[in-house]
Amino acid sequence: METVKNLNKWANAHTYYPLDLIRIALGVFLFLKGTKFIVNSQYLSEIIEPLRGWMGSMMLIHYVAPAHMVGGLLIAFGLLTRWSAAAQLPILIGAVAINFVGEMNTANLILSLVALGLCVFFFFYGSGKHSADYYFKMQQ
Repeated sequence: METVKNLNKWANAHTYYPLDLIRIALGVFLFLKGTKFIVNSQYLSEIIEPLRGWMGSMMLIHYVAPAHMVGGLLIAFGLLTRWSAAAQLPILIGAVAINFVGEMNTANLILSLVALGLCVFFFFYGSGKHSADYYFKMQQ
């Protein structure tokens, strides 16, 4: 618990508006990806095609879109950012790995790597000073 408090203190002391804009952009990107997967579920099925024989592929389809939508909104507002980023990590690791198992799509690989890197960063950095987490913490 002390480590999280130290990370929060460091993040609040070293907060910058560009980092907040990057956090918001990541959240919006994840939300839009989630809506794209819900609107076009066939697209998500095609992406997960290399995992078709594995157990739980249908469960994976029903986890990815809602996790992206809810997690994207929470990251964009800066509410429970670390938890939301942690929920995105298995999905994004799978998105990177699926490019090596199935057909290599360079654009999807780059987007997945960037989103994965940003989620790892915000998992450690937190939501920063300009976020709902900070606002609610200061209301106490």
